[in-house]
Amino acid sequence: MPKPAHRSYSRYAREAAELLGLLIRHTRVGAGLTVAEVAERAGVSRGLVHRIEKGEMGSSIGATFEVAAIVGLRLFEAEPTTLARHLAMERDRLTLLPQSVRSRTLKVKDDF
Repeated sequence: MPKPAHRSYSRYAREAAELLGLLIRHTRVGAGLTVAEVAERAGVSRGLVHRIEKGEMGSSIGATFEVAAIVGLRLFEAEPTTLARHLAMERDRLTLLPQSVRSRTLKVKDDF
């Protein structure tokens, strides 16, 4: 199936991306970093940093998280060690779930 030319996003997703972008920009400016400095440290273009700060939905989540980490924006309330512990707990919890989910097939009653 071909990739759609334009992807529609929910209002919640668009507003969340815009908020994250504004928080990244505010933190960057507060830290006294230029867009060029952040782009160089993240290994991305200045244009991508601008798009992330605008909250554009096409920006990759990995690049966005890396830029947030570089400017010093904490995306989660937990300390880094606590974050690692939460991550390990979630991984352990997911190992208890099945590897894949299949939709139930209903057995057709065809005896009339």
